[in-house]
Amino acid sequence: MDFEKVLARVAERGSDVIAEELLREIESEYGRVPLIFERMAERPEILISHLLYKGAVTETSQLEPKVIELISLAVGAALKCSHCVEYHMQAAMAKGATRAEILEVILIAGLLANSAVLADAYRVVNGTTPASCPSCDINGTGLDKTCSDK
Repeated sequence: MDFEKVLARVAERGSDVIAEELLREIESEYGRVPLIFERMAERPEILISHLLYKGAVTETSQLEPKVIELISLAVGAALKCSHCVEYHMQAAMAKGATRAEILEVILIAGLLANSAVLADAYRVVNGTTPASCPSCDINGTGLDKTCSDK
């Protein structure tokens, strides 16, 4: 997705029209439009900015497109997002991934997700949880509350 070309299209034809065109391009390439993109399209600026960001990350990546889709599939599996798994599995297959590669990344995702569950629970049992949760520590924004605050 060429950043400047998309912005020029938006300036020329409007965000509503371009958002619909982008949805059709996604449907053409992957056979369907993910639900999150459909919802984002209700606010075209959200869909367009998301797709531009996604495009910038993937198009400037040092990784092959198939590998990017396999990683995305693994993350979807670890997050228990069946729609993500289905979408990225289709995308990975379209980019040449084999059934064996798909099963392998799912196995690795499960391994890491399981390890995270165990590590977190063991820290709680051992009483060694950090004073604040790194993933929700918002002190950097000037607020003093974290998930450990009651």
